[in-house]
Amino acid sequence: MIEQSILEITSALSRANNIVIVPHKGPDGDAIGSTLGLYHFLKEKGHFVTVISPNEYPDFLKWLPGQENILIYEKDYMTCNPLIENADIIFTLDFNDLSRTGDMQDSLTEAKATFIMIDHHPEPATYAHHTYSDATMSSTCQMVYQFIKKLRAVKSITPEIATCLYTGIMTDTGSFRFRSTSSETHKVIADLIDKGADNAYIHQQIYDTSSQSRLQLLGVALQNLKVNKKLRTAYITLSQEELDKYNFKRGDTEGFVNYGLSLEGVIFAAIFIEHKTDGIIKISFRSKGDFNVNTFARAHFHGGGHVNAAGGKSDISLEDTIVKFNSVLPEYQEQLSV
Repeated sequence: MIEQSILEITSALSRANNIVIVPHKGPDGDAIGSTLGLYHFLKEKGHFVTVISPNEYPDFLKWLPGQENILIYEKDYMTCNPLIENADIIFTLDFNDLSRTGDMQDSLTEAKATFIMIDHHPEPATYAHHTYSDATMSSTCQMVYQFIKKLRAVKSITPEIATCLYTGIMTDTGSFRFRSTSSETHKVIADLIDKGADNAYIHQQIYDTSSQSRLQLLGVALQNLKVNKKLRTAYITLSQEELDKYNFKRGDTEGFVNYGLSLEGVIFAAIFIEHKTDGIIKISFRSKGDFNVNTFARAHFHGGGHVNAAGGKSDISLEDTIVKFNSVLPEYQEQLSV
């Protein structure tokens, strides 16, 4: 983010504003952590702030401070649209194209507010007046910390802000094991702990609290695991019938794809989840080393993300999606069989 943008944002934030903060559709820990972290920061500065999520977020995030104030657009658009229309500033966090907001896109496109993007995904769109984009960052939460630092306000970080930002960094780095975790990431984490983030408690809330039905669904996912040893690839499938049998809730499959990647010799893993209501197969990709799942997702499954973590979707059946996946894998034999 260039110095001129910082000066203009600092000037805009020097007075009370109506501010809306928006994560992407299907928000994860980084999206909710970054929006809530920024929400608390701006509230402390005297602004009138609302977080509007395009749709519902996972239950395992519903302990974060301030989450009870998040508005859900698909449930209450009659309340949300006037807030968007009357906003002076709209922050968009953890995505870089308005298409990622689903049904909110039209309302956001028509908004007269000043848009500020904070995001760590590659190839940002140009809708924002001020863009803070850095694909080398571990997470949008780390970028929000750096944004606060650029505003010379790190001393304003409260335990609530620290908790939200720590949560997003932890989840988006796979508990600090992904390659995007830099020495600077650890410095930020150390400061957030010093400022009140209880790392043990946060980890417990995210990873050590599961319902019986979620564990049973994990068992089904592991039974469905398939491995292509030659191409060092593993994938999991979950049908709508299997999701329904175990009372699937949003977020229940978080982290399932990593079980495939944990297998010895595997460098590429995927999970394919059938969502008949949306009429799509939702896909998550993970990799180790240099295999670029962002490129793979963009090329074949209408998706994208990062080198080692990306998402995608398919509009054909689950069975046909798996056939397509297995048919394109040989194109990457040179990269996967090294």
